[in-house]
Formats: sequence, C-alpha cells, structure tokens
Amino acid sequence: MEELHINNTSWDESFNITNFSVNAHEDSSNCFGKKTDFINYVVTWIIICVGLPLILLAIYSLSSMVRKDHGAPVYVINLLISDIIQLICMIGWVTNSCNLMFLYIYRFGLFSSVGFMVCISLERYLVIVWPLWYRFRRTIKTSVVVCVLIWILPLVYVLPFYYKVNFLITQTIAAIYLLLPLPLFIFFLGGTLKALSASISVSTDEKRRIVAVLVVVLLIYILLFLPIVTWLLASKILSVHFWILSDILIQLSPLADLILYIFMRKGTTDKILASLCCCRMQLQESPDEQHELRQHVHSQIHVGRK
Repeated sequence: MEELHINNTSWDESFNITNFSVNAHEDSSNCFGKKTDFINYVVTWIIICVGLPLILLAIYSLSSMVRKDHGAPVYVINLLISDIIQLICMIGWVTNSCNLMFLYIYRFGLFSSVGFMVCISLERYLVIVWPLWYRFRRTIKTSVVVCVLIWILPLVYVLPFYYKVNFLITQTIAAIYLLLPLPLFIFFLGGTLKALSASISVSTDEKRRIVAVLVVVLLIYILLFLPIVTWLLASKILSVHFWILSDILIQLSPLADLILYIFMRKGTTDKILASLCCCRMQLQESPDEQHELRQHVHSQIHVGRK
C-alpha cells in the first residue's frame, strides 16, 4: 500500500497543522491522528457546532433584508455561504476523512470569503464618500454579477493547486491574493472617516454602523488572516508553533464573520455604545446619578435616530 506523505513545510503541502500520513487505500485514516492534533480537533468541533446553526440563522434573517436597493446584505449572505463551505470541509476533517478534495474546497471557500469582505467594505465606503452615485447605481443585479465574479476569482489559486503546479507558485499566488485586501481595507476605512463629517445624506445611526462594519472587517483580517499571510511569506524562518496558531486562527473566521451580521442590524451599534457608556458611568457616579445619565444617553440615541 502506497502512502501519501504530507508535511508542514509550506501551506500548499500542509493538510493540517502537523505532519501525518494518509493511507491512499484505507478509509480509516484520520486527519487528527497525532496527539499534537488534539487541540485543533477540539477547536474544530467547537467551531462547527457553534458556527453552523448560527450562520444558517443569520442567512435566513439577512434574506429578509434584501431589497431592490440593498446590496450589502447580498454580500454578507454570500460571505456566510462561503463560511458554510469551510465548515462542511471541517466536518470532513473531523469525521476520519482525509480526502484532499476537502482541502481544495476549503481554500476555495476561504479565498471567496476574503473577496466578499472587500465587497462589504467597498459598499460601506461608497455609501459615505459617493452617496449619490451609489444611490442611483446600486441594484440587486449589479450585486449578483459582482458575487459571481468573486466566486470565480479563487479558481486562480485553486486550479493550479489542484493540477499540482509547483508549490512555490501556488504559495506565492496565495500570499498575493490574501495580502492585497489589506491596503484596500485601510483605504476604505480612512476615506470613510475623512468624509464622514461632510456626509449629510446619511443618518447618524447609519454612519455608526458603517464605521463599525469597516473596523470589524479590518480587525478580522489583521487578527485572523494576517498570521497565515506571514507564514506564507516567511515559512522557512518561522516555527511550527506559529503555523499551529495561524491555522487555528484562520479556522475561526466563520465565527468572526457573524460579527458583521450583528453590526448590519439597525440599532446594534447604539445599544453597544449605550452599554459602554453606562458601564463607564457606573464606575464614576452614584446610583441616582447613574439612572439619570442612563436616561440621558438613551434619549440622545433616540434623537440621533430621528
């Protein structure tokens, strides 16, 4: 029986976080066969059990928000669908199936999610910086066309990897693909903050939600995606422990994307700000003053919505 050996020398040669052997003719092979895989095994199950039902509920909720002039929910729904693809592949990993097809599909979903994160940030940026252009040009048809292109684009990486092109080439493609969104996220956030005060066609509540979404997208990318990009660019000088950490972080992205769904809902940002203000006031004021200031905060939020 011939064995296929996969090591952790690069992301393209790694199926998971540690070295393991896959028996090409036995169905009993396990992707988490080593003791060092136990943490990743447990984390993967937690992500699946928590993320899958919540993402399905979020998609159902967002589908009711899709209207003729609403593009953002379409991108968020597609982002969550790409997360479901990743979670399904994770189920394959933890159920004693080491089929490499799961790896190809997982990375297809992962790369697609990055594209939809860019679309969400771009859409939020246009609402503030180019409100008139966005109001007359945004349609569901345009959003669908963009979504189709985002689903096709990851094939630039997946197909060369599937046809066993030199791993240095596929690793370079992956690093470039994942690194390009970073300057875009920073530009969209900076441009939005710069034009925020001059925008009069967007309500205060909408401005808060837009900024919150852009900040969350940037933080998700920096905390979860940037470590794997670092590994791709400097895998030869980094330890295997860094790979283990970056692999676990990238698997958390489906759960992190649910935060975007939370901030897409109206009133969420106001409630969070109100809670933060109340917590700060509780540390500084007496009980009577706390009650009065809490009422003042809620009244100000109500006025801002109007």
